Amino acid sequence: MEPIALDVHAHIAPILPERIAGLPGIRWDPAAPKLEIDGAALAAPSVFKPEALVAWMDQRGVARAWISIPPPLYRLDLDEDAARVWTDYVNDGLAACAARFPDRLAPLSYLPIRHPALATDIVRRQVAAGNNRFAAAAGSASHGSVISGEDYAPLWAALDAAAAFLFLHPTKGCDGRLDPFFLHNLLGGPGETALAAAHLAMSGIMDRHPAMRICLAHGGGSVPAVAGRLERGQTVRRPGAYIGARPATEAMRGFCADCITHSPAALELAASVFGEDRILFGSDWPFSMGLPDPHAQMQDVRSDLRAKIFAADGDRLPAF
Repeated sequence: MEPIALDVHAHIAPILPERIAGLPGIRWDPAAPKLEIDGAALAAPSVFKPEALVAWMDQRGVARAWISIPPPLYRLDLDEDAARVWTDYVNDGLAACAARFPDRLAPLSYLPIRHPALATDIVRRQVAAGNNRFAAAAGSASHGSVISGEDYAPLWAALDAAAAFLFLHPTKGCDGRLDPFFLHNLLGGPGETALAAAHLAMSGIMDRHPAMRICLAHGGGSVPAVAGRLERGQTVRRPGAYIGARPATEAMRGFCADCITHSPAALELAASVFGEDRILFGSDWPFSMGLPDPHAQMQDVRSDLRAKIFAADGDRLPAF
């Protein structure tokens, strides 16, 4: 079995029993176990147990994992004051989970992307404490958050100054046509990821902040399929498409992405867009849409590409 150096896409829903009971909108049932978040239930037993993740890592030959909260815990509807309380809780919880297995787990501290000033403050506090790895939702569709806007400029500057790693993960959009067939997840998620990447690339944010490392979930979502189209729009000067940023296909080389595409051909395309050395292993543990059996699920991937992915380290990416 080929060893896997690092899993950048593993989820933990942290439970701090002494604090969770007092959080508005949250109900924890340890007997089930089940967590209700603003009326919605998360009932995947393993997601509450870092020891279950480490046991899976042992079975699959995964040396380390960077843990982040799953999307049901993003709580993008919270106002800034409530988001500060919630974010402090989940980040303290992730740190506590990682501290139980310091050689195996490290936290990706959560940034509430709907509130850029709060997210910037969290980056600065975490960096001062010695942590420069983060995770955030790729956007907030229902609130119209535009991450290329001026109010986000201090966030990108803070991440760049710290040479920080930011894992962008999609959440549910607000298009009712995605309601059937589980399409919010299957189709909407990749689109949300591509939308975030397009804003960061075409605005010039990636050009101005080359030291930050932004990792796109699920093979970059729709980015590999549309990067050339975005660049064509810049080249022929479609209205607003070109504002001086480098061509989209060049800017996309500044991102990295995890390997969860469920298609060797799609993974090859992602590797061609982002660079073979910028595809990192991700499992999406413990959810079924990920890679619970990575060696079997990736057996048809080109062997040298698979070896690069299994050996990749998010702290040692080639320069943009």
